[in-house]
This record gives sequence, C-alpha cells and structure tokens, in this order.
Amino acid sequence: MAEATRREVLGLYRRVFRLARRWQAASGRGEDTAEEQQYILHEARTLFRKNRDLTDARRIRQCVDECTARIELGLHYRIPYPRPIHLPPMGLTPLRGRGLRSQEKLRKLSKPVYLQSHDEVS
Repeated sequence: MAEATRREVLGLYRRVFRLARRWQAASGRGEDTAEEQQYILHEARTLFRKNRDLTDARRIRQCVDECTARIELGLHYRIPYPRPIHLPPMGLTPLRGRGLRSQEKLRKLSKPVYLQSHDEVS
C-alpha cells in the first residue's frame, strides 16, 4: 500500500473513532447514545480488520469511498446504521436458471457504494 493511501486509511480510522466518541443519539437518551457508539466502534473494527490485507489499489479506493460515504450519511441523517436499500424491479425472480443469474446481477448493480462491504442477507 502506498504511503499516501496508508495515511488516508489511518486518518479515516481515527475519524470514525473520534466520531463515535462525540456521537449523540437523535433520541437524546443516554442508553441509545451508548448503544449507537458501541455499534459504530464495532462496525469500524470489523470492516477495517476484514479489509486489512487488501493490496489492490482499486479495491482499497472503493473501501475508502465506502467509509467516507457511511460517515457522511451517518452525520447527515443522524443514524449510525446503514440505510436500507430497495430491490430493483424484477429483483425477486424465481430462483431457477437464467432468472437467478439476472436477479443476482440486478442486486449487485443496485447495491450503493456505502453497502459494498455488507454481505447480502436473505
């Protein structure tokens, strides 16, 4: 990893931890704030550790863009959790043959940048 990229990734990691420290839940309740702070810290640790061994510059750039998008969305909407996505039309075809392949392609294309690291849940 190039030194500039490494510096940028470590800066994002520190930014997420500072954000978690200062985070206030939209409800204003202390329990909600603590729970959301823990979620932010756990999510950051999990995703950064998962992607620690990446060497492809393009994939690293995608992860950096995803992290930045999640930070900005969280700050804008005041929720630390990923925003839900809607399936595209024809995204739920029968699970056989060509329909399955086209369904998987539609889902992959419709996945926003801020959810690229999340595995799809049935």
